[in-house]
Amino acid sequence: MATFLYKLGRFAFRRRRLVALLWVALLALAGVAASSAPTAASSSFSMPGTEAQKAFDLLDERFPGTSADGATARVVFKAPAGEKMTDRGHRAEVGKVVADLRSGSDQVASVVDPYRAKAISRDGTIAYTQVSYKVSGMELAEKDREALAEAGEKAEEAGLTVEIGGDALQAAPETGASEVIGVGVAAVVLVITFGSLVAAGLPLLTAIIGVGIGVSTITALASTLDLGSTTATLATMIGLAVGIDYALFIVSRYRAELAEGRDHEEAAGRATGTAGSAVVFAGLTVVIALVGLAVVNIPMLSKMGFAAAGTVAIAVLIALTLIPALLGFAGKRVLGRKARKQSEPAAGKPNMGTRWARFVLRRPVAVLLAGVVGLGAVAVPAASLEMGLPDDGSQPTSTTQRKAYDLLSDGFGPGFNGPLLVVVDGDRAAADGTAKEIAELDGVAAVTPATYNKAGDTAMITVIPEDRPSSTETEELVHTIRDTTGDDVHVTGATAMNIDFSQRMNDALVPYLALVVGLAFLLLMVVFRSVLVPLKAALGFLLSVVAALGAVVAVFQWGWLGSLFGVEQTGPIMSMMPIFMVGVVFGLAMDYEVFLVTRMREAFVHGERPGQAIVTGFRHGARVVTAAAVIMIAVFAGFIGSSEQMVKMIGFGLAIAVFFDAFVVRMAIVPAVLALLGGKAWWLPRWLDRLLPSVDVEGEKLAGAHAPAGEDGRERELVGA
Repeated sequence: MATFLYKLGRFAFRRRRLVALLWVALLALAGVAASSAPTAASSSFSMPGTEAQKAFDLLDERFPGTSADGATARVVFKAPAGEKMTDRGHRAEVGKVVADLRSGSDQVASVVDPYRAKAISRDGTIAYTQVSYKVSGMELAEKDREALAEAGEKAEEAGLTVEIGGDALQAAPETGASEVIGVGVAAVVLVITFGSLVAAGLPLLTAIIGVGIGVSTITALASTLDLGSTTATLATMIGLAVGIDYALFIVSRYRAELAEGRDHEEAAGRATGTAGSAVVFAGLTVVIALVGLAVVNIPMLSKMGFAAAGTVAIAVLIALTLIPALLGFAGKRVLGRKARKQSEPAAGKPNMGTRWARFVLRRPVAVLLAGVVGLGAVAVPAASLEMGLPDDGSQPTSTTQRKAYDLLSDGFGPGFNGPLLVVVDGDRAAADGTAKEIAELDGVAAVTPATYNKAGDTAMITVIPEDRPSSTETEELVHTIRDTTGDDVHVTGATAMNIDFSQRMNDALVPYLALVVGLAFLLLMVVFRSVLVPLKAALGFLLSVVAALGAVVAVFQWGWLGSLFGVEQTGPIMSMMPIFMVGVVFGLAMDYEVFLVTRMREAFVHGERPGQAIVTGFRHGARVVTAAAVIMIAVFAGFIGSSEQMVKMIGFGLAIAVFFDAFVVRMAIVPAVLALLGGKAWWLPRWLDRLLPSVDVEGEKLAGAHAPAGEDGRERELVGA
């Protein structure tokens, strides 16, 4: 592989105008396709095989046109102190709001009059009207949400308190500011790392081009493939991350090759052949992690994974072709001013990476124990992980959704915020018997009379739990209803859907881990020609992810340091968080592992002793891996400032996971383990060596033309064998 990529890098360097023109043309073509594509509605959400989904499908069949899975909103009214919602003036104001809601949007399916539905609290101070829509919350247009918000303004002027809750206010999270912050931090880190504006600009430019092509392609295909806006958001996040990383690796290696005295074209070829090989395999591990999301069997999540994997593939191709081409345009400007002034490359002082590697080699046991015990301690809270999906009760107290949630809890009980919809596939006698049976269960606050379809063979029953939607008591109630009412009774609604989603994610976690880690283990065996190095990589990754989950539980579930991160309401951890963290962090972790350890493997194959190979790997790779990790931490940490609890949790979880994996696992535990193993680290059974394909990632076949610069014997003696 190294030879092929070496030739590809030299070709791209020589034909740089053609290569650059092709990528610009692809970007323009994708942009035109995206701009001319029909506007796509948000991706429909479904979970094949779950009971909640079966109920929705049954409702669509037996209650046509009711949009059972459409968005809902609750407009909550509170009378001034000493007054009641049943007063004549307040009734008139609420009537106006109901009329405005009905006429405010053509997506409104129904609006319930609170006085006819008796939706008034026992003390008469709180009332609500429920608005049902024909489409999901993500599919509502902004004008529909504005009409919802404006409907209650006149009632507020008349003295009523009006708050709005429900998933109708749900919108795709705005991430533009976070992306800008992340790119800004990346620019600063790259300038510090390279000491050259040109070298710093190349990874940013190519990452933006790659993301532009990927996201434009997703936009162009969104309507055809039913891709939602969250798909583009994930592709942007991952595309920026790996795009900057991969370009950073190759530009860094190119500068190192120039420092060894090679001409520009040869340096570009060797950088692509060696660092480019690491990029290919790092990219493959990310693709495996993202495509592996299909095992969850949630179509929306699978599409997100495939789309993001496509963006990663584009980032790899750009790193292998466009980066060498742009290096040809950059010339000597890719080096800092000091480096350009030197006629001969200087040996230079040992850098921070070299000094750290020597320290670890002297004290491998102490470093290993400190890293493992430290991460193990942070991981302890993960044993108390409770998963669920956030509801309006987890919103900041300043939002109208949270205020509406609290008003409904005060007036009608906490379970009123998460009603269960029970669908009975049977006649009136079956429905009435089911309603009576459910009413006698523990944890049920109220059961409404059944609503029948025209044929009279299907009924809907609303069940109000005693506890809040995200509580374990409500989850137990859902399971109890399902266990005691028979196969013809299905529980659905937003609360039940969330419970089923959490269960699906929980059930898929172990198979997903086995698939991703297993395939990556095989891939890394091919790369490193070793059994122990891939095993160490996988175990180290698992340790960092569990530690990151422990930190997430401590902050968002237990509330430790919650005020520091703006956590106003503790609760269960978002159910997709573990799998999401595994997928994203695994890809980035393997980037750092492959780049750092392939340089060690390369030095070892070219004749260096195991200890010296570790030092060499850190001398060339530690600065680059540190820069890549700092950039990713900054990108993800930018999301912690979001007002959305879910986005805040994702940002914190990914940032802390990258920190643990890059700086504790890859920079401390990995060299400590390799130092203890010595030459055994690169052991591979002969029979397995014959079975595995030889890909020459370390570029051994390229060593003939220019032997690698030697190290002085004194340094070899210091680091030992």
